[in-house]
Amino acid sequence: MDPIIILGILLALLFNFANGLNDAANSIATIIATKALTPLQAVLLAGVFNLLGPLLFTTAIAATIGRGIVDPVFLTPSMILMAMVGAVLWVLATSYLGIPVSSSHALIGGLLGAGIAAAGIGAVFWPPLAVIEQVLLYGIVGATLGAIGTGAFTLRKGDFEPWNLFVGGLIGVTLVIPSAIAMGLLKVNGILAVLIFIVISPMLGLISAFAFGTLVTYAFRNYPPRRLTSLFRNLQIFSGSLQAVGHGGNDAQNAMGIITAMLLAGGLISEFAVPLWVILVSSLAISVGTLLGGWRVVDKMANRITRIRPYQGFAASTAAGGVLSLMNVFGVPVSTTHAITGAIMGVGATRGYSAVKWGVVREILIAWILTIPAAAVVAGVCFLTARALFSGVF
Repeated sequence: MDPIIILGILLALLFNFANGLNDAANSIATIIATKALTPLQAVLLAGVFNLLGPLLFTTAIAATIGRGIVDPVFLTPSMILMAMVGAVLWVLATSYLGIPVSSSHALIGGLLGAGIAAAGIGAVFWPPLAVIEQVLLYGIVGATLGAIGTGAFTLRKGDFEPWNLFVGGLIGVTLVIPSAIAMGLLKVNGILAVLIFIVISPMLGLISAFAFGTLVTYAFRNYPPRRLTSLFRNLQIFSGSLQAVGHGGNDAQNAMGIITAMLLAGGLISEFAVPLWVILVSSLAISVGTLLGGWRVVDKMANRITRIRPYQGFAASTAAGGVLSLMNVFGVPVSTTHAITGAIMGVGATRGYSAVKWGVVREILIAWILTIPAAAVVAGVCFLTARALFSGVF
C-alpha cells in the first residue's frame, strides 16, 4: 500500500479522535452540568453510543464527504492528505482554546482548500444556479410566513416588538427549508447542503429544545422540585445516549468518507463503498477521543452558556439527538456542535432572554463562521507548501 495512503488513513483516524476530543461536550455537557452522571460515567456512556451510531445508520454522509464536495476525478491521496492536515490543525487548535467548533465543517473546509489549491475552483462541486434560486424562494416563503405568524401572535398578546418579525422569519426559514427537503420538493447536496445547515441546524436545535422544554415545564409544573430533579436526572441517561448515537452516526462518518476516498483514489477499491473495517476503526477512533474528553469545551458548553436544570438538560439532549438522527436518515452532514449548542440556548431561553449568556454565544458563532474558510486556507497552504518541497510526490 502507498505510504501516503497509509499516512492518510492514520490522519483520518486522528481527525476522528480530535473530533471526539472536541465534541465530547456534545453528548455529555448537559449530563455533567446537571450532575446526572459523574464526568467519567458520562464519557463512558458517550463513548459506547458513539461507537454504535455508525452501525445503526447508513453511510450516506460518508459518501457526501468522500465524493460530494470535490469531484472524485481530481481526488488524489496526496490532496486528501493535505485536506486532513488542514482540518486536524484547526480542530486541535480550537480544542486547545476550548472553543466548540464543527469538525465536519473543518473537514469540508480542508477538502475545499486542498482541492482548489490542487486543481482550481473547477474541482469543487458548486451548486447549480437553479437550485440556489429554489433555496432562496423557499427561504423567502418561510421567512414571510414566520414573520406574519409571529407578528400576529405577539400583537394578540400585546407585547409586539419589531425584532419579533426577524425572529419569526428565522423560525420560518428553519422549518420550511428542511420540510421541503424531507418531502422531496427541494433537492440539495454537497457544499450547498452544508452551508444551509450551518444556519438551520442550530436553529432546529434551539426551536425544538425551546418547544420541548416549554412542554415539559407545563406538563410537570405541579411536581415537587426534588422528585422532578430525580426523575429527569435518570431520563437524561436516555437522552444523552440518543444524542451520542446521533453524534456517532454523523461525525464518525467523516473519517469513513475520507478513508474510502483514499482507497478509491489509490485504486485499492473499484467503487465508493465503505468497507466494514473502515466503519469499525472510524467509530473506535471517535469513541476513544470522547473517552479522553475535551474538558475545556465541556466546561464552556455545560456551564458558560446558561444554567441548566435536569429537565432542561433532558429537553436539550432529546431535541439535539432527534435533530441529528433525522439528518442522519437523510444523509445530511450537519454540525453536531451547532445542534446541541442551539438546543442549550433553546432550553435556557425558556427562562427568558437574560438566562442565556449571549456574549459566549457570539464567541461560538464567530468560530462557526470562520471554520470552513480557516480550514480551507490552512489546507491550501499545506498543499502548496508540500508540493513546493516534494514536487515529485505532490
